[in-house]
Amino acid sequence: MTTKEDDDVSSNSSPTTATASATVGGGVDSGGLIMSTTDAIRSFLITASSDSSLHQDFRDLSSLLSLHPSVPYKSFKSIWLGVDPSTRPDLVTLLSGSNFIFTRPKPREKSVELKVRLKKLAEVAERKAYEELVKDITPRKGVEEPFSSYKDQLGFGLHVVLIMFTGYLLGYAAFRALFSQSPAMSAAGGILGLVGGMLVEAFLFIIRTSNQDLQPRSSTSKIKKNQ
Repeated sequence: MTTKEDDDVSSNSSPTTATASATVGGGVDSGGLIMSTTDAIRSFLITASSDSSLHQDFRDLSSLLSLHPSVPYKSFKSIWLGVDPSTRPDLVTLLSGSNFIFTRPKPREKSVELKVRLKKLAEVAERKAYEELVKDITPRKGVEEPFSSYKDQLGFGLHVVLIMFTGYLLGYAAFRALFSQSPAMSAAGGILGLVGGMLVEAFLFIIRTSNQDLQPRSSTSKIKKNQ
């Protein structure tokens, strides 16, 4: 005759037996909480592995877990529930002195596309950092040296010739009007005008190059003030 208590024990042991079968078939279940194996836990597992009243799956699982330095709490509790309540020790007493072991989750593997993109971003960031570091000692982009092209050189040469020719004509005409159309004095006036044109062109050249040199310096000083 089956009593109510026997029905309760059999109903409680059915899911745990299924759990033990799945655990033994797939090896030691490392999911969930893991606790360290103490002498009390190992002694209980060894005793449970030879308990004839315990299901065969539970006995195999107990024998397997007794060899490990840590046991899953879920599997251990399944074995404890499968043991006869009249003979099994108290659960709190068994767990006394045992510590829970927390395992780190496996790091997610990055895809190849993500690795390539991260590498490109790192290179761009490194290049920008280098440019920011050497911006005060390297010439700015876009600052051209005077007469860096043939077009500038040719334009400057024509401009000098035009200024000298204009100065010569002005000096020649002025001296011719002042000294009664004397050829010698007119030529001397032309030469003076030519020299004057050269001096004006030299003065304009100095101003132009000075302005080009001051522009990058002023921009650099503004950057330093902002920093």
